[in-house]
Amino acid sequence: MIVTRSWLSEWINLDGITTEDLCKTFNSIGLEVDSLTSYTIPKKIIFGTVLECEKHPDADKLNVCKVDIGTSIRQIVCGASNIRAGIDVVVATIGAVMPSGLAIKPVKLRGVDSEGMICSASEIGFVDCQSGILEVDSSMGTYELGQEVRENPLFNDDVIEIELTANRGDCLSIRGVARDLSAAYDRPLKEYTANESDNRKGIGRLLSLSHEKELNVELSYKVLELKNLSLPLVVKLRLVQIDETRETDIDSLLLYTTHSSGVILRAYDYKFFTNNDDNTSLAKVELCEDENAFASIKAEEKASVVGVMQTDISRVKEKDGRVLLEASYIPPDVISKQMALNKIPSCPVFYRTSRGSEPELSNGISCFLNILESSSDSSSFSGNINYGNVYKNTIISLTKDEVDEVIGADINQVVIGKILKNLGFDTSKSTTGNFVISVPRYRHDISNKQDIIEEIVRMIGIDNIPSRAFTFTEDNKLKDDYFEYKKRSIYRHKCANSGFFESIHFVFDEKKILEKYGFETIDSEMELLNPIVNTLDTLRTTLMTGLLKAASHNVKSGYSQVKLFEIGSIFNASREESLKLALLFSGDKEKENLLNAGKPSKIDFGTFSQKISDVIGDFELKEGKTSHMLSHMYQSANIIVNNEVIGELFRVHPEVEKAYALEDTYICEIDFEKIKIELKTAQKTSKYQASYRDLSVIMPKNMQFEKVKDVITDHSSEELIRFYPVDKYSDESLGDTMSLSIRFVLQSMEKTLEEEDITASMDRILQALKNELGIGLRE
Repeated sequence: MIVTRSWLSEWINLDGITTEDLCKTFNSIGLEVDSLTSYTIPKKIIFGTVLECEKHPDADKLNVCKVDIGTSIRQIVCGASNIRAGIDVVVATIGAVMPSGLAIKPVKLRGVDSEGMICSASEIGFVDCQSGILEVDSSMGTYELGQEVRENPLFNDDVIEIELTANRGDCLSIRGVARDLSAAYDRPLKEYTANESDNRKGIGRLLSLSHEKELNVELSYKVLELKNLSLPLVVKLRLVQIDETRETDIDSLLLYTTHSSGVILRAYDYKFFTNNDDNTSLAKVELCEDENAFASIKAEEKASVVGVMQTDISRVKEKDGRVLLEASYIPPDVISKQMALNKIPSCPVFYRTSRGSEPELSNGISCFLNILESSSDSSSFSGNINYGNVYKNTIISLTKDEVDEVIGADINQVVIGKILKNLGFDTSKSTTGNFVISVPRYRHDISNKQDIIEEIVRMIGIDNIPSRAFTFTEDNKLKDDYFEYKKRSIYRHKCANSGFFESIHFVFDEKKILEKYGFETIDSEMELLNPIVNTLDTLRTTLMTGLLKAASHNVKSGYSQVKLFEIGSIFNASREESLKLALLFSGDKEKENLLNAGKPSKIDFGTFSQKISDVIGDFELKEGKTSHMLSHMYQSANIIVNNEVIGELFRVHPEVEKAYALEDTYICEIDFEKIKIELKTAQKTSKYQASYRDLSVIMPKNMQFEKVKDVITDHSSEELIRFYPVDKYSDESLGDTMSLSIRFVLQSMEKTLEEEDITASMDRILQALKNELGIGLRE
């Protein structure tokens, strides 16, 4: 769909709105701008009038003209075939630079002086809309001789091509596009009416309309007396801008009016409907259904198929004479369905009728008559002959709450009402909070509440609706069993990535072994009645005995390093099930390689603890005793996360290692249900450099680090972000004490810490250690 700014201005006031803003509005309301072409006339091209026109004394095809340009009369030599005295023209004066780059200078043409150039449309940058030079008329608005053409808005226009979706047939006209702008800018749409004189002859004595059955079409007829029709320049100019032309002036004017108003118009030769070749007989028009079930207009022969095509024999071929003007409307779904069933030849008008034309036929007729009567000596006969059925508009009820809920914002009821009214919807029966909306016929694409709300959103603009966080309204289909499976899968992969191999066992165990190492067993009244073998005669209450057996089998197979894990169920004495994660590391800490000279050291407590941290994340160790006899009495600890004990970690007792033929072996067993899987959250970090300080304190060998940690934590400054032990040292000179080196990491969110800040923080910690534990720096 092609529109021009000046053409739109005939239907809506665009004062104060730039073309750039206009394009932005089109895009925001769903009328996507495909292209924009601006026509700007160069300077020193002005309006003039030809006073005299005489043949060139030395050239048959040239004329010597006297042209009044307001400030003076210039002599200009012109070769256009349509040049003559008495017409207004466009004149390029001396010094003008044409769009082609031609500079206008005084010249002599066959010995005659010429001071300027009388221009054609192409010479000032337009597509040729008429043969020869431009003949300016009153359709181009008011202008004065000598006035710059660039000041005239019809010459300096912007042509906008809009991409329409298939359902927006209501915007296949200038009026339809202006109607959307009316809603977007809250400005009224202009309407046009034709003035009819009371002394005009009535149409009833000239035309009769008959029909054999009710058909789903609307028709309106007007009889015209065509005389001296000359197509206005603005019509010619705009038709070439929208890339549409017709052979005759009457057809061009019909096309122009249809593109402007959206109403489908046709003109018939009046004598086609009479029985003779004069204009005195009554024209008899018959509306019928043809052999293909289309609504057709005929006399003795077919004249047209409504909304589809017109026969050549019924067209207006003469410039003067009596003409029958027809305005028609047929619902797009009716004509499209019929064409799909019985495809017949069609003309360009079918594109409009199949997508939806304007049903206000009187508006199109008035628009046509206004142009016709202002640009010719033509007249129309009084009255119209109309045909149509009573149409009931679609009624849609909608509440403001429904609008707000769908849009997600509180939209003012007055704003909603204005939008709907400007779009042509009748809301006169609405009440506070409730809208009763009558949908106009040209909006055949509106059928439910959602369509109405879409129109409201379109006009408000999606960018003007405040954003709101998205929320799911349906139930989450991912249940607990999925998340349990996902958690189990994640930790299985973490164990494997840390070098551990999965070991899977039955949920059964040997009761004698469990009792031997001090584990609880199933109550006798709940014990298995028919165990599959004697060595699997009870439900297991730990995973650790199974891992020890598996490790023993691997060592006997020649492996010097065994790393195993298992995630599985265990049972308490009452057969209540719980899920555990157990990991075992036995033998060499690493594989034999060049760096360890083929003699790798054995796994130790610290290395095993780090391996567990790689799997479950950060945790603390606190000295603790186990309730069973698998653990080494001096190398066992509780695993603590967020001040909660979630498991135990220990070295296997030497006697147990010997019983299973294992070297140094470490095991941990963790309550799997206490390991958390949470979303990672981003936390603000400082952009300033961190500072490190190491302090070596002398403390008793039997003092637990936990005491030191608690004192440091209680007296730390905001800048202390973490601390941890990095070394310990003892010798004979220290006796019952040892040296513990602690590394402190300090960082501020506000600045780079200076030496005074760091010293103050360290001094406070040292003073607290001295006062509460009696320990201090190593000298």
